[in-house]
Amino acid sequence: MTEPAMHDLDDDRRDDDLTTGQRDLADRAALRRVGGLSTELADVSEVEYRQIRLEQVVLVGVWTDGTAEDAERSLAELARLAETAGSVVLEGVIQRRDKPDPATYIGSGKAHELREIVVSSGADTVICDGELTPGQLRRLEAVTKVKVVDRTWLILDIFAQHARSREGKAQVSLAQMQYMLPRLRGWGEALSRQAGGRVAGGGGIGTRGPGETKLETDRRRINKSMAKLRRQIAAMGTARRTQRAGRRRHEVPSVVVAGYTNAGKSSLLNRITGAGVLVEDALFATLDPTVRRARTPSGREFTVADTVGFVRHLPHQLVEAFRSTLEEVAEASLLLHVVDASDADPEAQLTAVREVLADIDASAVPELVVINKVDVADPLTVARLRRREPHSVVVSARTGAGIDELLAAIDAELPRPSTEIEVVVPYDRGDLVARVHREGEVLSRADEAHGTRLHARVTAELAEHLGTFAPTRSS
Repeated sequence: MTEPAMHDLDDDRRDDDLTTGQRDLADRAALRRVGGLSTELADVSEVEYRQIRLEQVVLVGVWTDGTAEDAERSLAELARLAETAGSVVLEGVIQRRDKPDPATYIGSGKAHELREIVVSSGADTVICDGELTPGQLRRLEAVTKVKVVDRTWLILDIFAQHARSREGKAQVSLAQMQYMLPRLRGWGEALSRQAGGRVAGGGGIGTRGPGETKLETDRRRINKSMAKLRRQIAAMGTARRTQRAGRRRHEVPSVVVAGYTNAGKSSLLNRITGAGVLVEDALFATLDPTVRRARTPSGREFTVADTVGFVRHLPHQLVEAFRSTLEEVAEASLLLHVVDASDADPEAQLTAVREVLADIDASAVPELVVINKVDVADPLTVARLRRREPHSVVVSARTGAGIDELLAAIDAELPRPSTEIEVVVPYDRGDLVARVHREGEVLSRADEAHGTRLHARVTAELAEHLGTFAPTRSS
């Protein structure tokens, strides 16, 4: 790198370094390449590769705090995200800085160095491990001469690919528009022409005057589309709340499965309920929530809902757009927080998920940590997680190990029905006995001459149905 470029990179941090002495000059002298990130294409021939025309990308991250391993782990996750989006990762580089450069994210000197890497590798896209401002995107594209995408837009793109339901598609579209709106920018005269004056060809009435720029028109159109999507999502959210109100009225406990993306949530849901939800070794394979019914070992009925996977630095646009879906978490009776014990840093997964839970006001929901994938995890890591999270269960959703213990833990954690009764139900009303078993908690049962004596805890609604059969009753 030339001296002027180096001067540009380090001027704003020299004073801080003289006092702290913590920065390693070798790390700061050049972009640090991260090995092991390039996509393996052993099963794809050159002809097939040209046919599918995957984007070829270079990843770039800014390491501002933490260890080198933390920075490399974050870039490795970005590589997985890029591959999930359908890209081929060619290179991954990290720049060590006190903070991202406000102009080009990595500094002007490093931006030119990145341009050389792009040219030598043949990449057509740069993906940055952070959310870039409109100015940073524009200036980095100007230097590298290829498309620049940030982590937020990459995640939004993956969500757009995986959304299947009408609600999921609307939520993703809203999030994308929220992201795009401040980033609209003109590209030469094509986007800045005015419709004012005497329009070529004689526009006539309605075309004279100052008019609107193309940029203003796009902005107005996006705002109208966002308003329409918000109305649609609100209407679908109302239907979802009505369903939840029905479950609450019958006091059916609800369990929500949440966790980091690809932690095994859908596999766990399938294991507990037999729901048949899509299970795929990919990030964000599940976007549309699935609600199924299940039973505890004692026979109590409860609902289980799957949720979208969380990730470090989950775009706030997505959290806001998916708020109606994520309300399922905030109103749950119990949260199963699934963590992948085979991950390189499962503690970071736990922290990232809890940050999102705090954003949606779900921190107060009772939490049971489910340490998953123990069949392939390091036993020392599992033991470390058990010490950190004493309120946890160890399972393998793939093999079924630990599922019985998990169901027993769910049974113990779910709230008990509110009304205690003792009744003698006639033998010809076996449907009510079955309902008590299904919806309540049977404390004792005995067969007598005139019917079945039940001592149980049930919902207030069911207690009312059973009131005529009650020799004694207490609440």
